[in-house]
Amino acid sequence: IGAGSTSGPFDVDDLPADDATARIDLGALLVPPAEGTELRLQVDEQTQQVQSVLLAAEEGAVELRVFAAPRHGDLWGEVRPKIAADYAQRGGTADEREGRFGPELVCQLTVRLPDGRTGTQPSRVIGINGPRWMLRATLLGQPALPGADTSAWEDLVAQVAVRRGSQP
Repeated sequence: IGAGSTSGPFDVDDLPADDATARIDLGALLVPPAEGTELRLQVDEQTQQVQSVLLAAEEGAVELRVFAAPRHGDLWGEVRPKIAADYAQRGGTADEREGRFGPELVCQLTVRLPDGRTGTQPSRVIGINGPRWMLRATLLGQPALPGADTSAWEDLVAQVAVRRGSQP
């Protein structure tokens, strides 16, 4: 998994001139293929628009979503408390910490397992503000566990490019 730059994710207009990373063009998101992962799309049935991209591997996954944002706003700063409140309302926890891309949420949610027992579903929600967009990357499974080596997953996120478009 992962390719290796630390300066992304990128706005498609700001990709380095020497960037040779192959990316799968999914419209607003340009995602690098990652060895050992399966690409899945969540599509809105009404509009046929891609809502999120999931790169899944045996040990975990990363879900990528992109949102339009104001030019000089801090959309991640606005939505982070709402995400934390949503986890709390569902009986979970969301603790803020500083990560590679800035403030992020380390979350735990109690879920019912297929065999009827209860378990804990860990996730790590990373938000990155770009020019007129925000990328939200949610690590699931082992990559969301405390102490896990997530550098390959974070490198994958860093290689994403966003195509915002010119519409408001």
